[in-house]
Amino acid sequence: MELEKSEIALIIEKVLKEINERELKPKNSDGIFYNMNEAIEAAYRAQEKLVEISIEQREKLIASMRSAILENAMSIAKLCVEETGMGRVDHKYLKLKLVAEKTPGTEVLKTTAYTGDKGLTLIEMAPYGVIGAITPVTNPPDTIACNSIGMIAAGNAVVFSPHPSAVECSLAMIRILNKAIIEAGGPENLITTVSKPTIESTDEMMNHQKVKLIVATGGPAIVKKVLSSGKKAIGAGAGNPPVVVDETADIKKAARDIIAGCSFDNNMPCIAEKEAIVVEKVYDELIRQMKANGNVYELNDKEVEKLMKVVLTEEENKATKGCDIEERNKKYMVNKKWVGKDAAVILKEIGVVPPKGVECLICTVDNEHPFVQEELMMPILPIVKVKNVDEAIKIAVKDEHGNRHTAIMHSKNVDNLTKMARAINTTIFVKNAPSYAGIGFGGEGFTTFTIAGPTGEGLTNAATFTRQRRCVMVDGFRII
Repeated sequence: MELEKSEIALIIEKVLKEINERELKPKNSDGIFYNMNEAIEAAYRAQEKLVEISIEQREKLIASMRSAILENAMSIAKLCVEETGMGRVDHKYLKLKLVAEKTPGTEVLKTTAYTGDKGLTLIEMAPYGVIGAITPVTNPPDTIACNSIGMIAAGNAVVFSPHPSAVECSLAMIRILNKAIIEAGGPENLITTVSKPTIESTDEMMNHQKVKLIVATGGPAIVKKVLSSGKKAIGAGAGNPPVVVDETADIKKAARDIIAGCSFDNNMPCIAEKEAIVVEKVYDELIRQMKANGNVYELNDKEVEKLMKVVLTEEENKATKGCDIEERNKKYMVNKKWVGKDAAVILKEIGVVPPKGVECLICTVDNEHPFVQEELMMPILPIVKVKNVDEAIKIAVKDEHGNRHTAIMHSKNVDNLTKMARAINTTIFVKNAPSYAGIGFGGEGFTTFTIAGPTGEGLTNAATFTRQRRCVMVDGFRII
């Protein structure tokens, strides 16, 4: 039976497509796959092998991953800035170094035992299996590295869905980590992803039967999406961290710490100081000390107006369309083009010659200003003057928007610190230090780049990525 020309053409097209797809598939075990199903299946097989090895051997895999992160931190930091156009190479290097040195491993996996007349009961931390993880454009390789250490330490494999604007640096980190695992004697493809992540591939990952836990680090939209997936989900959402300064603070230190935190990686971390609320008694002195640091530029009112037109966009309320412009209810949106840009670059855009070494722009505004109410993620610090500490705390709670993420306070008054801690109710509350002390950088405690405020897990670690299992033996192993 002869085939029609159109049928022959369809067959040829199908064959060529299959050949093309085979060529696009990885020819080694670096964890990068052409489609999401392949990535998940490979991770599933790898996790089956992982649970067969000892905890001691698992820790050797983690140690190898830590070494690989440190060895490649500078090259990954450079690639990340080149690809995304966001942040600073020196600070991204420091974040990766922090991940390698202070992300917990298997040591946080604790077994609980109950013994008595009826025998022995053990409660152990067991892996979920395959975890699906969604990572942001703001902290891509450090989130991948941090999640990978914690999830593998817990006995899981992980399938990542990186942000499409940070694909290359994300894939590079995944390749590096897989290589380190294999060199330490671990299974191939414990960490996987697709070569071209899309919304569709993310949806496929979330809905796949073999993905048992979903972890999302990003904005409110993606957190809402994973919480609606019908699966166990951990969501690390946005923040708008306020910093309060009262009249008892060490003003010189507060000025230095606030600028250091706000300008770190150009304000990209979700924990960074986004607005300052300062009591009037020390307001002028704080501004003076900030400017004395030599890396701060104070914007005047006209420059603030110009800057608003650059870093924000206006979205009119459709219900007021047709009204006079003054009467329209407008909502300001962050212009993503300027997220994570250097202070000098932002200044040039509004026609200001940037002073040498400028890292942060400060401005005096009222509390309803969009620079205060919107999370800019730029090295711009709006500063609000208030009468007293009670007003400052009240305003800080409002500006944090109920995210329960991070807040900072500079004060030597224990009562004031306690009052704010109780009122703000954030996952992280930093006292008398830059915001990044809250994730172990210059402060005590472990680090993480997945801070699960919306779902309540807090600062995640290997224990977060486990499920509890109970093993009961009756009338046995009772030795007293």
